[in-house]
Amino acid sequence: MTYHELTISNALALLSDRKITSTELTRALLDRIKQHDDRIKAFITVDEDMAMACAQKADQKIAKGQMAALTGVPIALKDLLCTRGMKTTCGSKILNNFVPEYDGTVVSKLKDAGAVIIGKTNLDEFAMGSSTENSSIKVTANPWNTDYVPGGSSGGSAAAVAAGFCCGSLGTDTGGSIRQPASHCGVVGLKPTYGRVSRFGLVSYASSLDQIGPITKDVKDAALMMNVICGNDKKDSTSARVAVPDFTKAFDQFDAEGLKGMSIGIPGEYLSVAGIDPDVEKVFLNAKQIFKDLGAEITEISLPHTEYVVAAYYIIAPCEASSNLARFDGVKYGFRHEGTDDLIDMYKKTKSKGFGAEVKRRILIGTYALSAGYYDAYYGRASQVRTLIMEDFANAFKTCDFILSPVAPAPAFKIGENVDDPLTMYLSDIFTLSANMAAIPGISVPAGYSSNGLPVGIQMMANRFDENSLLRAGYGFEKAVHLEKRFPEL
Repeated sequence: MTYHELTISNALALLSDRKITSTELTRALLDRIKQHDDRIKAFITVDEDMAMACAQKADQKIAKGQMAALTGVPIALKDLLCTRGMKTTCGSKILNNFVPEYDGTVVSKLKDAGAVIIGKTNLDEFAMGSSTENSSIKVTANPWNTDYVPGGSSGGSAAAVAAGFCCGSLGTDTGGSIRQPASHCGVVGLKPTYGRVSRFGLVSYASSLDQIGPITKDVKDAALMMNVICGNDKKDSTSARVAVPDFTKAFDQFDAEGLKGMSIGIPGEYLSVAGIDPDVEKVFLNAKQIFKDLGAEITEISLPHTEYVVAAYYIIAPCEASSNLARFDGVKYGFRHEGTDDLIDMYKKTKSKGFGAEVKRRILIGTYALSAGYYDAYYGRASQVRTLIMEDFANAFKTCDFILSPVAPAPAFKIGENVDDPLTMYLSDIFTLSANMAAIPGISVPAGYSSNGLPVGIQMMANRFDENSLLRAGYGFEKAVHLEKRFPEL
């Protein structure tokens, strides 16, 4: 197995046994980025000097027998996470040269665990998009076929893992932005329960929906990263005071018991969604049979408010975005349009020139929905629908351990194909939005390929703080499904 194919667990074993050094591994991945990222465009920032310095420190720690959970492992970060001394652009012109003076909590945890931060990955501007075409900096391509999108908004993070530019990465998920690009790029993406991972240092899109999570080459690696990044944080008022288990125990449970006794719910409403691609349907039905063969019981469930999920989400998220992005006014930090007549003119021109079209569209929707006379009709009603969606899932988990569904209605589409059709883009999130609205965890695991050779994932969702069930089921499925290829050829 070559350096770029190493999983986190592979790399840790080789580093621990002194068969490779972190310096060798990091150098090899940096060279691979130099060789191929001009086509993939996964990274916004690569800090080679810092990465190599961290790798050298990691080797010194390993030599002294002081190896931590991720010592010496190269990890990439979505460029929505604050990193001290390294640019955090959010894929936006308005923060093009912003360098934070502090690390986000998850970044600090990765550094404390010995990870080598290799760089910051591309994204849809402020995480608003499903294809990474909305970045103001560059458009990321899918490593499996560079004519196609990698998904979004964490498309850079998913593409970096799939292309072998890093061993793992962190993304953020507001409505599927970890799981959907993971599916399109043939990697594993886990959105934890809301509150499981601190959001301190995450530049917020929609504060009640955003969650940070891992994108990795296999399910075991997702558990290893979860062990590091989870936990209560006093700096984040939304951080849950819930004990963090050893997530790798889920694999011991599968090895001992398989999926015997587990019940899988199939929502009838998901099966009737119009426009599901035949390749996606074929992969889903195959996955359903695999779970049955593994000993799980399949049961049909109902999520009666599914038809309102997209509409409610695209009220709530833009409303929160319009509030969060009000801070980018050209006064305190970031881009400022020069040559303005007065303060109000500066505000207008800074925001007009600094934000891209999709961000401005969502700010306008949110500001309208929150304005006097419309709050109750839009945001208030959407919040009531959100409560009903939460109740749907709570009732469903009384009869099943996790819910199985496609990740997206179709495989990755060509770059530019849907860029001028926001409604089609919004509807592509129909299977992933519910997990964010209900604050539950969800995972995407590679499950097959489309007729033109692009990866297709399968999604599992579990009850709040029950990531172990997802990891157990995902691990079992991963062992049972037989994929033709694990990595794309660059």
